[in-house]
Amino acid sequence: MPDSMSEQLQQDMQCEGLLECFHGLKQLDKECFRALVNAEEPMTVDEIAETVDRERSTAYRSVQRLLQTGFIQKDQINYDQGGYYHVYYPTDPSQIADDMQRMLNDWYAKMGQLIQEFETKYEQAETPTPVES
Repeated sequence: MPDSMSEQLQQDMQCEGLLECFHGLKQLDKECFRALVNAEEPMTVDEIAETVDRERSTAYRSVQRLLQTGFIQKDQINYDQGGYYHVYYPTDPSQIADDMQRMLNDWYAKMGQLIQEFETKYEQAETPTPVES
């Protein structure tokens, strides 16, 4: 990923790049999310791991990152004889988009504040006058 903002603006970004840009999600996280989006019903971690061809523990870590960012939801399914398991499904895309828009607005406000602080700090400093030859 590019380091500076100007590099980011020049890069040809896809919508999935937002997942990385906003939340630092990794390639596997995006693959797990895509698997859940393409599934017809909620999936277990084992099913997700099989779909993305990874070990269960690796897929589980990815699922946890997706849960923390709010990209997926979790439901508990109880067995009649006791015990339970979890299934995962994608969050409504409009809710994810709203969350990213809020985050972008917060970031924009923070950057505006920092730019104002920069201007105030360096405006107060004496600017040397150029020496005429």
